[in-house]
Amino acid sequence: MSRMWQVHELRDRYDAVIIGGGAHGLCCAYYLASEHGINNVAVLEKRYIGSGGSGRNTAIVRSNYLTPAGVRFYDASLKLYERMAVELDINVMLSQRGHITLAHNDISLRTMRRRAEVNRLQGVESRLILPDEIKQLCPVLDVSDRPRYPIIGALYHPPGGIIRHDAVVWGYAHQADAHGVHIHQMTEVTGIEVSGAKVTGVKTNRGQIKTETVLNATAGWCSTISAMAGLRLPVITSPLQAAVTEPLKPFLDVVVVSGSLHVYVSQSDRGELVMGASVDPFPSYSSRGSLDFAESLASHIIELMPGLQRVRLMRQWAGIVDMTPDYSPIMGFTPVEGFFVDVGWGTYGFKASPIAGKMLAECIATKRTPDLITPFSLSRFNEFDLMGEAGAASVGH
Repeated sequence: MSRMWQVHELRDRYDAVIIGGGAHGLCCAYYLASEHGINNVAVLEKRYIGSGGSGRNTAIVRSNYLTPAGVRFYDASLKLYERMAVELDINVMLSQRGHITLAHNDISLRTMRRRAEVNRLQGVESRLILPDEIKQLCPVLDVSDRPRYPIIGALYHPPGGIIRHDAVVWGYAHQADAHGVHIHQMTEVTGIEVSGAKVTGVKTNRGQIKTETVLNATAGWCSTISAMAGLRLPVITSPLQAAVTEPLKPFLDVVVVSGSLHVYVSQSDRGELVMGASVDPFPSYSSRGSLDFAESLASHIIELMPGLQRVRLMRQWAGIVDMTPDYSPIMGFTPVEGFFVDVGWGTYGFKASPIAGKMLAECIATKRTPDLITPFSLSRFNEFDLMGEAGAASVGH
């Protein structure tokens, strides 16, 4: 059996170096080679590919965001996910089972109505639903008036769902490798060489690389990597925890989110309940779970679905996320010539992997910013033109 990607010696020069072997970095490498003919590309990952946010998320995909630019961007990503299995020749197990964001008060309900209208104006299927329909879509939810936070409505987004995140990473890695890209695991970047405000090379624990193009796609570590190039980013890194239960018979046909209770839950194909909450309330690079998180998560899930009170929690973990002030990513050029960024994703990163990689590849190859990512430039923070995507967060940040 042949390997899905090969092991290569580290060259002393590449046309482009991508730092970060997650879905974003691998996707960009794939599109650079497949669409733009740039295949002398190195993807550097300090551990194994997918070991960061791409392997530590809860694999939810959706496009029901709040700003028009955000909706267009994430919908383009969802469309790429829909044809990914054919394009990458791998079963990514996409399940568009529907996504429900619950409203527990009048303010939340108004936000859901606004999001529904913005979505529909951009051609994205979303609508406001009431408790009777919520109960039909998800019978295990308690829609009575007994809970402390009764459910009074929800934003229903039928195209939303879940996907196998590992398969996405493997698919991009395999196809990037097939197009000549070098994937270097266990290769840590220790420095970025800059001369006259231009990138000239990258230092690693395996040697030095000469290059004039570097992409920072390192999620929670993006500030550290950018600092190597002399660039300061408006990003705070915090842990984001998640957990899974023991396997259960299939019963949860939709993804359920409560912004007020700060929880979300879906059921995997193996029967586990995959659950998460908001980011931890402090900056950190820790990837450990905490008892406080487990207690809070369990109590809120039981409040939404009382029938789950005897289900056992099997394991929990944390990833680290890169939060910007306006809860939107930073993509494209920087003041350092040749140094590109694909960072600041917060809790949205995995959802955007296909389109972010595709747009950054176009940006690097053409030296122009694609219209789809123009609103997400780093310069918006100096120009006070923020995106304001906090209202589309599935859980509180």
